[in-house]
Amino acid sequence: MTTEPDFISSLETKVAEQLRAQRVGYLLGAGSSYLNGTGYPLASELWNLIKDRITDTPKRDEIQEKLNNGAEGIEQALDLLDDGGAVDTPYRHLVTAAIAELFLPMNPNLDVHIEFVRRLSQRSDPYVKVFSLNYDPLLERAAETANVRVADGFLGVEHAFFDSAVFEERIGRIRGSHKGRQFEETVKPIHIFKLHGSLGWYECPQHGVRRCTYGTPVPNGTKRLMVPPQRRKATDTMFPPYSALWSAFRGCLSHNANPLNRLACFGYGFTDEHINTVIEAALARPNFTLLILTRVLPETAWNRWSVKTNAVVVTEARCSLKGTVGPGHADLWRFERLCKEV
Repeated sequence: MTTEPDFISSLETKVAEQLRAQRVGYLLGAGSSYLNGTGYPLASELWNLIKDRITDTPKRDEIQEKLNNGAEGIEQALDLLDDGGAVDTPYRHLVTAAIAELFLPMNPNLDVHIEFVRRLSQRSDPYVKVFSLNYDPLLERAAETANVRVADGFLGVEHAFFDSAVFEERIGRIRGSHKGRQFEETVKPIHIFKLHGSLGWYECPQHGVRRCTYGTPVPNGTKRLMVPPQRRKATDTMFPPYSALWSAFRGCLSHNANPLNRLACFGYGFTDEHINTVIEAALARPNFTLLILTRVLPETAWNRWSVKTNAVVVTEARCSLKGTVGPGHADLWRFERLCKEV
């Protein structure tokens, strides 16, 4: 580990340079919604907060038994209870419903996320891409409060419908000029891709994929669209609306005509292999840089990503600048700081 006095300075300079560059995309994990304990809970806290909301006592006890016997969090417990068959088991839906019940009445302060979306809306990049792994509506509520336009794939009001073509649409006006009628773009919304679904998203047998208001339960007889923390989520993402969102994620990182050159990951601990595989493929591009900014990175994740020469890793305990390891940083991983540097 390097201990040179200028390591932290070089690290801060590099992060600032990358965040202010062109063609930057953003991946938001739970740490970006935690807000120092005043926002939504981290994955490690979820079970203790939701278990009493699961009214099916035998199934709740089965999940608890797996955790008591060494399962590392809800994800592994659900995997151990899944027989791998074509029809998924009920445990995951009980967990998802309990998470939604916990999240529905929550209404954290929006100031940090308002700063984030305002700054993104002022960037010169067209259609800034934000990929979120979070169920909460902080981004959407912040954008609405700040009068910032976003596109999340839905159109409508009380029960909006999903149409992925929204991400291909352009907003503008046709003006006359000496060259004839010209199309001039007037607004370039931030594109939000919620890769694991969201509060308010549901699938209706009659009307397809829909979104209701974030503070109300989904209608009776519908399926909530929130991918639970489980390995089976890779299968879930093969179906609408996830298939379109994941196709956009893979395209933006690799095979689009104009892919992203940088992905800044805020508050994501790199424990989801489905996500990691896409990011690792992007790192094969010589002009791609990965920024990992999170308070804690598990040892296996640190060992995997800190050695990458086109990655910058910032945690509280230690950092890595393109393969060179140095001391940790006091706050460069905090979303409250990063929202002011984009």
